Amino acid sequence: MSRLTIYQDNYINSTVISNRFIDEYMEAANDAQLKIYLYLIRMMSARLSTSISDIADKFNYTEKDVMRALKYWEKQRLLALEYDENKNVTGIHLMDFAPFSIAPAAAPVPSVSVTTAPPLASVVPISTKENTYVKPNYTLDELKAFKSDEATSRLLFITEQYLKKTLSPNEVRTILFISDKLGFSEDLIDYLIQYCVDRDKKDLRYIEKVAISWAQQGITTPKQAARLADKYEKSVYEIMKALGKNSVPTQTEVSYIMRWTKEYGFTTDVIFAACERTVLATDKHRFEYADSILNNWYKAGVHHANDIQSLDEHYQKTRASKPAVSNKFNQFKQNTYDFETLEQELLSN
Repeated sequence: MSRLTIYQDNYINSTVISNRFIDEYMEAANDAQLKIYLYLIRMMSARLSTSISDIADKFNYTEKDVMRALKYWEKQRLLALEYDENKNVTGIHLMDFAPFSIAPAAAPVPSVSVTTAPPLASVVPISTKENTYVKPNYTLDELKAFKSDEATSRLLFITEQYLKKTLSPNEVRTILFISDKLGFSEDLIDYLIQYCVDRDKKDLRYIEKVAISWAQQGITTPKQAARLADKYEKSVYEIMKALGKNSVPTQTEVSYIMRWTKEYGFTTDVIFAACERTVLATDKHRFEYADSILNNWYKAGVHHANDIQSLDEHYQKTRASKPAVSNKFNQFKQNTYDFETLEQELLSN
């Protein structure tokens, strides 16, 4: 099929969208976030004012949905929110795109004015990254307000159906934390609960850890979460299990696994061989330990499991050519690596 040329006839009364936004930000954003950001650009271009309630009415969203979208773009540093002493949003500054590889500029570009709206329980300043994932000690009044919302009430009911039990106040706090601080939409929380229950994980503490892991990786929609699961789940969790770990993988652990599979290009049988030697050698720092083994194999040109055997045989021949040292354990096959020395190095770091 031939390529299409797109022409524009009306050059007046149009809204200009940066290519940087399309290339770098559009894919990760959900529908609500995209609509609201584009609407803000349109309002700024026309020098028109708006409000949280106006935006909610415009797209048939709740004001809480609008605030989630605004907070999302604030985290992306594409806008900055202004508040009054009552924590009501009074202004939205649309920020310049940061130059490539340079921190975002501090000076904002012209802003969209926002009329003062009634107080919203969800309107709070964005936390720093260190505090974003710390669950606040929500009061009973905050829990009551959270549960009284129609959408929230529906979400809690669905959660109880999935978990087959009535949620305790602490468990409701967890759902509130995921919604309030992590900024998960109702659809994403629904998918999160279903995802964990399908894996026979019904503990809210486990579900909270999965939610934090998704938030750290920028997951904002069920589609993104499903894509992440399809991409990582099988290999990541099999390797975690091979290292004797049953917890949710951290970002650091995932980065190790991605290095082994993507950068080193190892197949799972090679990685499993390293995991087996690691588990036999140490109970601590297993990812670092396995990484040392795999790094040595990568440098030695290992590509398949058979290459490991050849490497071990070469090592044995090298040792056999050296003067024998009296050792009552010499009758056992020696590994390619001095595991005791390696473990001491890891533990000293």
